[in-house]
Amino acid sequence: MSANSNMIPPDTKTHLLETGYQLIAKKGFTGVGIKQILDTAGVPKGSFYHYFASKEAFGEAIISNYFINYKIRLDAIVHRNNSAQQNLYDYFQSWYDTQQNGCDHGKCLVVKLSAEVADMSEPMRIVLNAGYQQIITWLAEQIKAGWADNSVPHFDNVAAESMAKRWYFAWLGASLIAKTSQTNTPLAEVWQMTTSQMGR
Repeated sequence: MSANSNMIPPDTKTHLLETGYQLIAKKGFTGVGIKQILDTAGVPKGSFYHYFASKEAFGEAIISNYFINYKIRLDAIVHRNNSAQQNLYDYFQSWYDTQQNGCDHGKCLVVKLSAEVADMSEPMRIVLNAGYQQIITWLAEQIKAGWADNSVPHFDNVAAESMAKRWYFAWLGASLIAKTSQTNTPLAEVWQMTTSQMGR
């Protein structure tokens, strides 16, 4: 066994995904090559292609894994046993805090890839869209719970799913514009809008 093989982590696939995630969250999908991923991870090319048929398949796996971990974070918010309004507030406050003055990797991946891969890769677009729907469904569930416990105002003729989409789309758009403008103003605007509509 060579010295280099001793340096390869036991869970090579997870290590590759974590390394690729960090790099792509910083530089975008097209800005990172397989060689850079392998060099950073300290993994030989053969190991990469053992787990992933292509860079596109690797990107798809990163997005899928990201949303699995994202769901864990959503579940953790609910398990605090706060009101539905507080759950919504905590979710968007975390988004607001992590997007300000730079880009937290926990949010940047989706923000970067939303603008980058839609026309580039159909498999990546599909898994990214499925992730969006997962979050929107969670938001809608919290809105409905907020209506039930009277912690969230119920606007006439607006379904919970529609409200969830409006909020999520507004936040995703504001995050993209905040990156472009290098100012927190877009985030501050949607933060004010969202908290007002949730009754804060």
